[in-house]
Amino acid sequence: MAFSNTYDTANTGSAVGNREDLLDAVSLLAPEETPMLSLAKKSKANATFVEWTTDVLATPVTTGIAEGADVTSFTDKFSGKARLGNYIQKLRRDFMVSDFQAAASTTGASDVAAAESKATRELKRDIEATICSNNDRAVENGGGTAYAMRGFGKWVGNVSAPSDIPAGYVTPAASEHTTGLFDELDMNNLITSIYRENGGSNALTLVADTALRRVISDFTRTSVSTDYTVRSVNYVGGSGVIKLSVNTYESDHGMVSIINMNPACAPDTTNKDDGYLVNPEYYGVAEYIGLGSTRVQNLGGGERGFVDWTGTLVVNHPRAHGKITDVTT
Repeated sequence: MAFSNTYDTANTGSAVGNREDLLDAVSLLAPEETPMLSLAKKSKANATFVEWTTDVLATPVTTGIAEGADVTSFTDKFSGKARLGNYIQKLRRDFMVSDFQAAASTTGASDVAAAESKATRELKRDIEATICSNNDRAVENGGGTAYAMRGFGKWVGNVSAPSDIPAGYVTPAASEHTTGLFDELDMNNLITSIYRENGGSNALTLVADTALRRVISDFTRTSVSTDYTVRSVNYVGGSGVIKLSVNTYESDHGMVSIINMNPACAPDTTNKDDGYLVNPEYYGVAEYIGLGSTRVQNLGGGERGFVDWTGTLVVNHPRAHGKITDVTT
């Protein structure tokens, strides 16, 4: 015989009286971390176009000066100073809960406060994705084009550097890996290239998408040569743990902390192999209007509102960072 069920109200049967067992919880499955936003220095923007200046030291001179020689020429020490800038961008998420839904008894919270909270979490991911993007900046023209910030992927890189960045401030080619096999030699070359720009022991952070992160973890198990032979390692039998991940990479020219990029905010969600070698001292986020929430008039259908944020990415010096894209895995 056919059994009735609790959802079948058109027919009779024993199961129509069964109570549902619906847990009072809602599981939200989505990556929410925002490492690029969290690492960035925070400042206040005071205009729709945020500008900053950057400079370099002159090339070292090893030629001596003759005894008694007078100074007959003088150098403008700021002739090489560059002025960079980025437009602000406004991001927004709206929310609404109907009056019927607000009055209903639901699993978990489905009221306007919960909707506002969820919109805020979505907005933070929007900010992270925009910072990580390859978008270029844009000025509002009153004809449909809104202000847009230039993303980190566009600021940092040699292959497609924007024309408004002077040649002396473009990321060196040696600090960008654009295609093909990526191994420890490539990693060390990127770090060395960044070191040669500032001459200091770098405290870099590699924000890496999933495919790139796995390539770097394989550094601990395979050789640098193209045959990828397995390395021999000493194993302490009493520990019971085999570590197959890399969280800190120590090179000759700096320490690199490796953290996961938010996969939902990565610029390449197909290949999942992008990564930014960032120096937190040389980039930040300038807020024009901080993240806030606004409730709008209820016209009868239910409570509603929006959360928004306006700001921009500040890359103080494009040569202080590195980039990894299109890795062969």
